[in-house]
Amino acid sequence: MRRQDVSVQAASAGGLKRVLGPVNLIALGVGGTIGAGLFSLTGIAASTNAGPAVVLSYLLAAIACSFAGLCYSELASMIPIAGSAYTYAYAALGELVAWIIGWDLVLEYAVGAAAVSVSWSRYVASLLAGWGIMISPRLTASPFETVVLSDGTQAHGLINLPAAFIIVAISLLLIRGISESARVNGVIVVIKLLIIAAVIGFGLPYIKVANYSPFIPPNTGEFGHFGLSGIMRAAGTIFFAYAGFDAISTTAQETRNPGRDMPIGILGSLLICTLAYVLFSFVLTGLVNYKDMLNDAAPVATAIDQTPFGWLKVAVKAGVICGFTSVLLVLLLGQSRVFYAMSRDGLLPRMFSVTHSVRRTPVYSHLFFMLLTGSFAAFLPIDQLAHMTSIGTLLAFAIVCLGVIMLRIHEPDRKRVFRVPGGYVIPILGILSCLAVMASLDGLTWIRLVIWLAVGMVIYFCYGRNNSVLGQRERVEAQASRT
Repeated sequence: MRRQDVSVQAASAGGLKRVLGPVNLIALGVGGTIGAGLFSLTGIAASTNAGPAVVLSYLLAAIACSFAGLCYSELASMIPIAGSAYTYAYAALGELVAWIIGWDLVLEYAVGAAAVSVSWSRYVASLLAGWGIMISPRLTASPFETVVLSDGTQAHGLINLPAAFIIVAISLLLIRGISESARVNGVIVVIKLLIIAAVIGFGLPYIKVANYSPFIPPNTGEFGHFGLSGIMRAAGTIFFAYAGFDAISTTAQETRNPGRDMPIGILGSLLICTLAYVLFSFVLTGLVNYKDMLNDAAPVATAIDQTPFGWLKVAVKAGVICGFTSVLLVLLLGQSRVFYAMSRDGLLPRMFSVTHSVRRTPVYSHLFFMLLTGSFAAFLPIDQLAHMTSIGTLLAFAIVCLGVIMLRIHEPDRKRVFRVPGGYVIPILGILSCLAVMASLDGLTWIRLVIWLAVGMVIYFCYGRNNSVLGQRERVEAQASRT
């Protein structure tokens, strides 16, 4: 029996409802993609790595994502069940690799959501301050960050309470149901795109051309600090800004016609987001000199302060908050579906695939990540969260591209509603581009990835390997053959 057949049979017993169409999927992709990478990390990547050339970093990341997006589309049309890259790795590369990628996806979705929630917190604090409502800086920062108090003294943060709060609120909405969540996301996406259009349109006349000089600041002598290596490092830092489009594939089991709608949703949302990223980052670095965005988690608010439109400042901050909210919704949705699929295949405890009797949502999976992601959001700084998320996303994309190659070799006649053009060229380019961007990330991020995967391997060999559906089936078949 093929590995994917085991997974498909297990999925058929699940309780998820097929209610999503192509418009819902594009909205989920845009909602999950445009967020912290654009509204927050643009400033960080520009000030520490690429300068105004962060525009090129977004294009570089988009090229790698386009290769991966095409591969995701082929696999999503072939294997229309929940789980995204985990499910594809399970079908193409086996249980062990599937476990590795499923565990790695926690970095993309759960840790990514934590990073977004930190930016959400900063913008909420900025908006409330404009209304005269002050939140103590120590309650909007992690213990690893230093903040300036109202009396001018410096102190370490205590806990990021707003970040933890929004994780809890979104998790409760997702428990309520996928249809309700999709409707809320659709409204928020419209608001977010209008805000981006407003910033570009109203900001263009106030661009200072001098801020683009030099467009590619000279390298400081250290890899990743400006110059060409800085552009690469910035691409790695902001890469998780594109993570949302692949979260679409986690909802394949809740899509009415996944063979047709999945490619439309994945590629359509990726195209829209790339255009928005390039235009928005160009305007942002024109309004504010990249040197002035150092350690600024809310650079859009800073940029709007360069214009005379008072109403726009408030509207943009409110719209950005809405945009972050939709990203959180999609990332937490994707994470719960990955653990749902892993539990369905026996690699995780059964509680993660138990669905609510009425809502038909994986309630325990949502509750678990509400606690885990909420803790990350409350106690970790945004730059470390972003690097962890980027390397996890890149690894997932590379494995998906490899999965396309392997399935074409082993199952060339299997029906493919959508097929990546050009033979093996695009999957190979996808693997190479993702590995190139991964190589640009710092050594500490790689060490964290290795430690994270090592912890995952301990869990697999202590629990997953002994309880998996595939492993149990193979043991029964082996015993039967001996008798």
